[in-house]
Amino acid sequence: MRLPERYDADRLPGPWDGGPPRLWLAGPFPAGPAPTADRALLDADELARAAAFVRPGDRAAYIRAHALVRRLLGGCLGVHPARVSLVREACPCCGDGHGRPAVAGSPLHYSLSRGAGVVLVGIAASPIGVDIEKIPAPDTAQTVLTALHPEERAELLAVPPAARPAAFARCWARKEAYLKGTGTGLAEHPSRTYVGAGAIPARLPRWTLTDVRAPLGYRAACAVQSADGAD
Repeated sequence: MRLPERYDADRLPGPWDGGPPRLWLAGPFPAGPAPTADRALLDADELARAAAFVRPGDRAAYIRAHALVRRLLGGCLGVHPARVSLVREACPCCGDGHGRPAVAGSPLHYSLSRGAGVVLVGIAASPIGVDIEKIPAPDTAQTVLTALHPEERAELLAVPPAARPAAFARCWARKEAYLKGTGTGLAEHPSRTYVGAGAIPARLPRWTLTDVRAPLGYRAACAVQSADGAD
């Protein structure tokens, strides 16, 4: 299980040294609007997306998370966070520009996940996907379970009902992390790729899928493409 670093705005990473992938966990954040200093780091597209949130709490969470990832990338790249140029790669399914998030002109890859007040960020030298999920209510887990791979459904149905929501969250975090890493997202149906609902993630061609230690009440995962892999 991967152990993420606790995000500390006063101890940002130094320039990337070509080492293994790094993960950071942040939150929960205090209630209220995001700090002005966070808003000042975002570009026009990010500010427009933030403004589109109806609920102020969702807007603040988006701003905080994107400022956080900019600070981490800025530290790794040795540039001011506001100067980090974030783009989207082409979707491998349709070719439109909603694939993996990327840093323009940089060999680094990153992934960001926000889940009910907490943030997980991954940065690596190869494509990476991370996801953090709050353990859902039993009826929610039971409803969404039908969308999973047949083997995952069977594994979850074999789990005692009281433990099933946590097992579902673990499986769903693995699936989201992998699909974010590939850039397909939920354009690929969740039933297609088997990631496993048991204690150990599935072995996937060209990808390393691992669980990530998460706060109580959450489950998280990380998927990293092998150095010589290809989608």
